[in-house]
Amino acid sequence: MSVLVDAVHQALTTVIDPEIRRPITDLGMVESVEVDADGAASVGILLTIAGCPLSNTIEADVTKAVATIEGITDVRVRLGAMSEEQRAELKKQLRGGRDDREIPFARSDSLTQVLLVASGKGGVGKSSVTVNLAIALAARGRSVGVLDADIYGHSIPQMMGLVDAMPTSVDGMIMPVPTMGMRVISIGMLKESRDQVIAWRGPILDRALQQFLADVYWGDLDFLIVDLPPGTGDVALSLGQKLPNAEVIVVTTPQQAAAEVAERAGTMASMLEQKVIGVVENMAYLDAECPHCGQTHRVDVFGKGGGAEVAGTLSTRLGYEVPLLAEVPMDPQMSSSGDLGVPLIATDPMRPAAIALGALAERLSSRKRNLAGFKLGVTPV
Repeated sequence: MSVLVDAVHQALTTVIDPEIRRPITDLGMVESVEVDADGAASVGILLTIAGCPLSNTIEADVTKAVATIEGITDVRVRLGAMSEEQRAELKKQLRGGRDDREIPFARSDSLTQVLLVASGKGGVGKSSVTVNLAIALAARGRSVGVLDADIYGHSIPQMMGLVDAMPTSVDGMIMPVPTMGMRVISIGMLKESRDQVIAWRGPILDRALQQFLADVYWGDLDFLIVDLPPGTGDVALSLGQKLPNAEVIVVTTPQQAAAEVAERAGTMASMLEQKVIGVVENMAYLDAECPHCGQTHRVDVFGKGGGAEVAGTLSTRLGYEVPLLAEVPMDPQMSSSGDLGVPLIATDPMRPAAIALGALAERLSSRKRNLAGFKLGVTPV
């Protein structure tokens, strides 16, 4: 039976923990493997915590992996929980021996591209852009994390169908919620009830952001997409200090009022020494079918040119090119799909708005990162 036991151990290397995104064999989750004379396998699995919300997924994945082995006639999975010592060892392993309070994205050797999605005012569709952009990047094979930093007006859980999701904590380390190939965290997932109001002042906000960045196990990400609150308040200031190498995307709409306040958001980023990599004009136009000729015509519902104006103004003000990255057309399904918890680009990627956001993801995914101004953490002698 030793051959079958070895085969079971090998099969378990293909089982990935859905939260940590690492093989369960690497995480010390395989407690025991036994195979009797009839080929029935008994596998003991240690969950990170008792009552792990994804225990059914892990059990099903283990059963499926072991059942494919030739000679295995039955699979029985016993679920247990790690001891405090085992969880502490796992936490140490995941941290790579680094300080618990260190922000991995602030390290000079971090390869994660941190994109802050900002806007000067609310109501321009910043969160919709964040969510759909993240999904489009994940669809292109990129490892993506989404941080909802809009503490007071958090909408990411609703848009991603995670209103009832609860992150798992392993010895004080928080596991982001996995969904659609991404890892997501929001204060909305940590509230006692959905109607609880968050009313925190600056110092508490700062501690919450520190926890999201340092105490959440993000793993190896290609992109961390951060949904900022609108305006230029405490959150933007805190993240400017905590994420010095982050880059900013400014979201606006075509009308003049939105364009003017969007310029302030871009200027704020520059004051914090973060680079503004471009502007997204959301709700740029509406494709409407003419009742007379039957053709589709572009209707500028909110005016036109706001995105280009913001890009031009910021280019002049900041001293480097700030391009207009995308013009995303209006689409009623953009908001309705978000309300249903399944963003547009995941349900109908061929809609014009989804195509525009997919092109934005392709542009960001394929670009070569400019290291000019990048803080390397080196002090000249």
